[in-house]
Amino acid sequence: MSEHVFYSWSAQAELNPITVAGALGSWFWDDTGKRYLDFSSQLVNVNIGHQHPDIIAAIVEQAQILTTISPTVANDKRSELATMIAERAPGDLNRVFFTTGGAEAVEHAVRLARQHTGRTKMLAAYRSYHGGTGVAIGLTGEPRRWGTEPTNVDVVRFFGPYPYRSPWETTSPEEETAAALKHLEMVIQLEGAQNIAGLILESVIGTNGVLIPPPGYLAGVRELCTRYGIVYIADEVMVGFGRIGEWFACQAWDVEPDLITFAKGVNSGYVPLGGVVISEKIAQQFDHTPYPGGLTYSGHVLGCAAGVASINVFERDGILKHVRSVGEDVLGAGLSKLGESHPSVGEVRGKGFFWAVELVKDPQTREPLTPFAATGADNAAMAEVTKAAKSRGLWPFVAGNRLQIAPPLTTSEDEIRQGLEILDEVLDVADSLMR
Repeated sequence: MSEHVFYSWSAQAELNPITVAGALGSWFWDDTGKRYLDFSSQLVNVNIGHQHPDIIAAIVEQAQILTTISPTVANDKRSELATMIAERAPGDLNRVFFTTGGAEAVEHAVRLARQHTGRTKMLAAYRSYHGGTGVAIGLTGEPRRWGTEPTNVDVVRFFGPYPYRSPWETTSPEEETAAALKHLEMVIQLEGAQNIAGLILESVIGTNGVLIPPPGYLAGVRELCTRYGIVYIADEVMVGFGRIGEWFACQAWDVEPDLITFAKGVNSGYVPLGGVVISEKIAQQFDHTPYPGGLTYSGHVLGCAAGVASINVFERDGILKHVRSVGEDVLGAGLSKLGESHPSVGEVRGKGFFWAVELVKDPQTREPLTPFAATGADNAAMAEVTKAAKSRGLWPFVAGNRLQIAPPLTTSEDEIRQGLEILDEVLDVADSLMR
């Protein structure tokens, strides 16, 4: 580890990261030659896989023409990508403000909501992560916000649906939806709808559990926001651009937000890029009034060139169809089968190429394998499970008491099955750690 690199979310002296020497497709390898099957897409962003030749060629071609240009002028790749995104977004979300990442996208989505409504307060879920910058970490509900508080963000949090650990002890997904929407409306009324600018919600909760919204929930959120004049922001930084088999995850539930934040999968992180897709009713407010915000690298041409190439590859190679079919028939079915044979698996849930295996000490009480927000010795069990996976050449996304499975969307059926075979051995280790 370089002594001059300061790492994110880490105690610096306790780190001993591997040194990655290269990557290709669904695999990467360290400087000793050890290979890892990437079941995390790094940080759930390398949707198109590592070192895709078409994306590399697009970046090289663009670099030979123009490497960077101010966002105050027009550029063909910037315009082309914005058009492609708008054409694939739901409803009248047809304007795109580009950023360099997801946290910045959230910052500007909130600013747009506040400018549009003239209000300041935001609603956000407890089980959420929206980014590490000022407003974004203030909106975040999970424990990573604790070390940054007070954030001075005008935010009120609510409980979203989580059928496996229902706050309302419901017995069906439908009951969970009804209870969650009743709770949300009560929060709106108690906070005063006239004070609330926007509600931000991950269409599928990502780092905090891969929580798939139960039937009717997102539609109910949309209805409440419409009724109370609240801007509905769908945070799709993690699940946009094919992760669950749709261009935007909200389309799987036929829901049209007012704003959509994106990043990660738009070009798989080959060049930093993010943005906000804006509905016409909000965008028109700034037709003759300046929008109070901007970024030096908004719509960076190298990032946009990579995004255009990525969408073209998605279309040509039928990647969305691949995610839907393989995600259900191979990955989802395989994980469910593993869940049935390992007592440490409390629940398997997910959609497309985005799944969570929730590990427990006791399947009856559903006590997590490690406590909530566990660190150090309290997190020893999950550390052991993680070590077991990596030692066998499988690289999962680990969060809390969960192994979250998110391979590149180009991962083949054979590679998925290979990963599942390794995971079967890893879950044997998890089983041995139950009390």
